[in-house]
Amino acid sequence: MARAAAEGYLATLRRPLEVDPRAPFQRDPMETELRETPALDEPRNDLAGLSGNQLLGIYRTMLTSRFIDDREIALKRQNKIFFQISGAGHEAIGVGLAEHLDPKKDWCFLYYRDRAMTLSLGQTPLDHLLQAVGAADDPNSGGRQMPSHFGDVRFNIANTSSPTGTQFLQAVGAAEAGLRAARVDGLAEHLSSYAGDEVVICTTGDGTTSEGEFWEALNSACNLQLPVLFVVEDNEYAISVPVEVQTAGGSVSKLLTGFPGLEIRECDGTDPVDVYAVGGELIRHCREHRGPALLHAHCTRPYSHSLSDDERMYRPASELEAQAARDPLRRTRDRLIDAGIATEEQLDALIEEVRAEVAAASDEAATRPQPAPETAMDHLFAHPDEGSPTDAAFDTEDGPAFEDDRKLTMVDLLNACMRDEMERDPRVVVFGEDVADASRDGALEEVKGKGGVFKVTHGLQTRFGSDRVYNSPLAEANIVGRAIGMALRGMRPVVEIQFFDYIWPAFHQIRNELATMRYRSNGDFSCPVVVRTTYGGYLKGGAIYHSQTGASLFTHTPGLRVVMPSNAEDANGLLRTAIRCEDPVLFLEHKHLYRQVYNKGRYPGSDYMIPFGKASVVREGSDITLVTCGALVKRSLDAAKAAESESGISTEVIDLRTLQPLDMDTIAASVKKTNKVVVVHEDALSFGIGAEIAARIADDLFPWLDGPVRRVASKDVWVAYAPDLEQVILPQVDDVRAAIESLADF
Repeated sequence: MARAAAEGYLATLRRPLEVDPRAPFQRDPMETELRETPALDEPRNDLAGLSGNQLLGIYRTMLTSRFIDDREIALKRQNKIFFQISGAGHEAIGVGLAEHLDPKKDWCFLYYRDRAMTLSLGQTPLDHLLQAVGAADDPNSGGRQMPSHFGDVRFNIANTSSPTGTQFLQAVGAAEAGLRAARVDGLAEHLSSYAGDEVVICTTGDGTTSEGEFWEALNSACNLQLPVLFVVEDNEYAISVPVEVQTAGGSVSKLLTGFPGLEIRECDGTDPVDVYAVGGELIRHCREHRGPALLHAHCTRPYSHSLSDDERMYRPASELEAQAARDPLRRTRDRLIDAGIATEEQLDALIEEVRAEVAAASDEAATRPQPAPETAMDHLFAHPDEGSPTDAAFDTEDGPAFEDDRKLTMVDLLNACMRDEMERDPRVVVFGEDVADASRDGALEEVKGKGGVFKVTHGLQTRFGSDRVYNSPLAEANIVGRAIGMALRGMRPVVEIQFFDYIWPAFHQIRNELATMRYRSNGDFSCPVVVRTTYGGYLKGGAIYHSQTGASLFTHTPGLRVVMPSNAEDANGLLRTAIRCEDPVLFLEHKHLYRQVYNKGRYPGSDYMIPFGKASVVREGSDITLVTCGALVKRSLDAAKAAESESGISTEVIDLRTLQPLDMDTIAASVKKTNKVVVVHEDALSFGIGAEIAARIADDLFPWLDGPVRRVASKDVWVAYAPDLEQVILPQVDDVRAAIESLADF
């Protein structure tokens, strides 16, 4: 019904005025000569091929966009909505481009000034005003996002967020999904939509081109020759910062001329006909697979940045007056009259008609309720019937299909899992830094191949080809951002960040984009991306930048699953669940555990899965409960064995396996039996996972405790290079044993 309503609204936008198309029109009151105009449905050379009716429809959409802005401003001043940011001055850009787009096959990654474009693609005034009032029926976000944060699965409008510039790499990833679909057998049928001539539109303000991800996106788009049209909507200000302060030379398009294969054009962004003409040429360039393009559209910003801003504080009156003369609504109205398409009176009537439609939509939106309080947690993660990794469907742990008794390392079984999943599902691609065997054509005829710095992906490119396993630039945000764009279209990217210590450039994409996508779109979009990365110390020489853990920064990110296996078989089963589930997953692989003998396991078969939130009791005990994870599992087992043999203390050891979610049920069952708890982890002591577990035990299990909850962890300092310092900084077997014995004596 929503789509039908939207299509009905589009029909009203394109409805011609009731005017005789052959009626004479007087161009100037001082002229006595009457001129005949072309029929309203005929393409016109003076309109770059648009018909009069098309330009009327464009003007109607521009009016609608501006009047929604005005209505929201009024509502904000009445405290009936809670934020407002307008698309005023940018209307001509969106409508001019949308004339060339097909929302059934093309994708749009927009920003908050693109109201007119979303209306052109099919959204309605009611859709926008429902978001403004925070209604549950808001199709963009279900009341979860600010106004002008557009997103609509019906029209391939990817859900927009507030952080400026995060859309660039996602747009590249979305275009890359189309590229892979054209080359990988069976992939196209799994995408949400696919067409051989599809294009991806990515819009931005001029200020956001200062973000590094803009340049990363252009690099990858040019490298892969992707059909992406980047649109810079340049209103000359980033809030209060003018473009010449923001950008060297004052023109970003001039800075980009060195990008190979990037077609760059400028246009008058206040004139929908010029946008239509120039934008159409660039969209055609992309559809014909001639590479990416960039449209630099010069527009205005007649209103302040938002209602939280007052541009009179930094823009002189003379500048505002000059800008007003270029207002796109004024210019389009004048063109309609000068071209003999409509009269002043007809356009005045149209204004009143559109104003009434917007007012009616506003009144309707005001009647719609906000989301019910009990829905506050909805769509943070996938529901059980939507592919939640906690679901019983992912639990095949009790039925492994061992092929033989060979003991394999964690590296071996991680590689085997990715191999199995790539055989099973054409949607799975693997990329990151150095993950390919070799990137240059023909190299594998002479070399064995790299396959990752730890060889975890070795042989996958050789087996599945360079369109499914490939290297990325040395740019972590690039890796995750592209993966998000792919996942939005239905792919299953498994990406590698080479070292946890260098994940931070990608943290913006992980926390603000990957983890929020399902929630902020009210469940309409999901991002099943697996981010694999190596972490941890206990390797001499790792030092500060090859020994970090930091998992609690990610467990503190709502919407993200965090996995930390300690042995080879668990790694295989947990990674398979991560790849098949519908939630984004950070998969932490400890470097020290990759090739240990003590944590080897047998290959458990291609359907072996362990659900998230299911801890493993790796040692039974009766006196002390010890909760641990990762590399500390083996050290805790050694400490427990020593404490029992020398002090007679029976310690039960629980391997958490996943940190988000935590298996508090298994912990509770053990605590109720032993009445004393030690939590052991590798990350720094303060504000770590141990503190969270201790707090939950204090809240829920206090009546069963016979002593304080002890924590053993790294010191609150960076891991140093010198082995003697590393030894004392990281928790050792003796530290764990001392905590067990101390608590037993309490």
